[in-house]
Amino acid sequence: MPTPLPAPWALILAGGDGTRLKPLTRAITGDPRPKQFCPLLDGETLLHRTRRRVDLLTGLDQQVVVVTRTHEPYYRALVADLAPDRLVAQPDNRGTGPGLLYPLLRIAEVAGDVPVAVFPSDHFVDDDVAFVSAVSAALDGVRSRPDLVILLGIEAGTPETEYGWIEADGRPFPMESALVFPIRRFWEKPSADVALALLARACLWNSFVMAGRVSAFLDLVATGMPEVLTAFEPLRRVVGTSREAPVAERIYAGLPEVNFSERVLVLAAARLGVVRVKGVEWSDLGNVERVFATIRRNGWRPRWLDRVVLPAAG
Repeated sequence: MPTPLPAPWALILAGGDGTRLKPLTRAITGDPRPKQFCPLLDGETLLHRTRRRVDLLTGLDQQVVVVTRTHEPYYRALVADLAPDRLVAQPDNRGTGPGLLYPLLRIAEVAGDVPVAVFPSDHFVDDDVAFVSAVSAALDGVRSRPDLVILLGIEAGTPETEYGWIEADGRPFPMESALVFPIRRFWEKPSADVALALLARACLWNSFVMAGRVSAFLDLVATGMPEVLTAFEPLRRVVGTSREAPVAERIYAGLPEVNFSERVLVLAAARLGVVRVKGVEWSDLGNVERVFATIRRNGWRPRWLDRVVLPAAG
C-alpha cells in the first residue's frame, strides 16, 4: 500500500561555477557571475526561472536553495526573499555530491524525513506545468516505494554526447499511483556511436531532476560516497546552531570535488526509478551553442544580443 507522505519539499541546486559559460556570462554582465545568476534567455535569470517552476510544486516555506559563498554578491537578494533557514551557503563549490548532501541535512533538521524534489538551476524547460506534473508523478512513485529515488528521464531527440543517459527497463514497477520504470544502467557522456545506439533504443536523457525521501537520498550517499557522509557527521550535529558555519568551513576545506552522478547514481541503478517525460523541450544549458540554439528556437531577443556576436546556425 502507498505510504502517506507529508507535502513535498524542493531543493534547488545553485552552487555551481558555470565554468564553460563564463566567457558568455562575463560578456553579458561584465562580471564573473555563474550562469544561474545571469539573464541568459529572456531577461530572467536561470535561477528565477527555476524558482517559478518550483512554485508550481510546493510553497515558499518548503523550498531550499543551495549556493556557494563566493557568489554572495549575486544571491544576496535571496536572503530576504526565502523563508528562514532555507538558504544554504556552502563555503566552496565541491561538486554535486556535497552540494546535495549539505542542504539535505538542513531539510532533515527542519522538517525530518520528508519527500524532496531536486531541481538544478541551469536548465531550460519550455512547459513548466507539464514538467512539474512529471515531478509530481515521481513523488507519487515515492509514496508507493519510499525506498526509491526516482529521476526524470527526458525522451531524447538527438544523440547528445554531453548528456548522461538512462537505459530504462521496458516494464514499470508494480505501482498503482505512477508509471515508474526500473533503471538498467546509466551511460555518462557516451561516444557519438554509443549515443546513436542509445537514441535508437529510446533511452532517456538524465535531467538530474529527482525525487525521494531524505532517508532514501542519505542511504544512497552512504553507499556511494561514505567518506563524504562521514566527513559531514560533525555538521549534521550542529545544523541550525551558531556552530554550523565554522564547522562547515572546516569540513569543506578538506573535501575533494565529488560528482553525485558518477559516485552515487551510476552505481545505484537497482535502487532507482525513472519517470519518462514526453512532449517537453528540455535542455541543459551547459555550453554556449546550446544557449544560442534555445534562444533561436523560442524567438527571443534578449537585450545582450546587441552586444554579443551570435554564432552561425547549423
